[in-house]
Amino acid sequence: MLKTNRHLSSEKIADNEIHILVTFDKNYINPFRVMIKSLAISNPMEIFHIWLLHSAIPQEDLFVMTEYCSKQKIILTAIEVDRELFKNAPVSKQYPQEMYYRMMAPLMLPNELERVLYLDPDILVINSVRPLWEMPLENYSFAAASHSSIFEIIKDVNNVRLGTEHDYFNTGVLLMDLEKARKLIKSEDIFNCVKEETELLLLPDQDVFNILYGTDTLQVNDSVWNYDARYFSAYLVKSEGQCDMDWIMQNTVFLHFCGKQKPWKRKHTSRFSALYKHYINLANK
Repeated sequence: MLKTNRHLSSEKIADNEIHILVTFDKNYINPFRVMIKSLAISNPMEIFHIWLLHSAIPQEDLFVMTEYCSKQKIILTAIEVDRELFKNAPVSKQYPQEMYYRMMAPLMLPNELERVLYLDPDILVINSVRPLWEMPLENYSFAAASHSSIFEIIKDVNNVRLGTEHDYFNTGVLLMDLEKARKLIKSEDIFNCVKEETELLLLPDQDVFNILYGTDTLQVNDSVWNYDARYFSAYLVKSEGQCDMDWIMQNTVFLHFCGKQKPWKRKHTSRFSALYKHYINLANK
């Protein structure tokens, strides 16, 4: 069992705070800034506390990020993960230590936290996050969306590949009941899954999550809570024309730029590129 010193942050945890988890290295600092700016603009009345799990971000960069978040009236707490905790983990270029942080966050975040919302940094937040934050999880430990709603074949392929029966969850947006997850998650299970299923893993941490915790996950609507920005036409057709641009801007909360082509790249062109670049400009002001 992974053991950590999950102490309470020096910042007091308020009852009305929404707690956001992020895990990334210094290469994703700028996308993180854009995500934070969109979060603040779309949720002006909320109090956010960002928890960053990292292992190699320089102190000067952490200071700049903390100051930036403070200007958005957002608290940032950075937790440096002890590499010694992963001495028994399968780690390689394909499986870096950082890939474990999202799944093992319940074991590393302060015990006082009861719930956290994980967000990938390649996301724009364009509406209120509170309905998801307050969503009852019933007996589930997690809530996440599956993109099989637009491509049903994805579910069948991943069921065969991973030996599962549920929809394949995208973990770029992941609501966690930390009290339940702390009882469920064991580091040995995760490490052993990586060792035993190495040949099957295409997106290692996401695949492992689906193998181990897919049945403990409540499925939510991806067009609202994890919209894949690559597939506007597919969403439009699948919804029989309802999920058009007006609907997205009024209803979608997390616009997720999945895949290798990222909107902060100069040559990136898609239906949502201009929107993302607009937020880049706002973040840089």
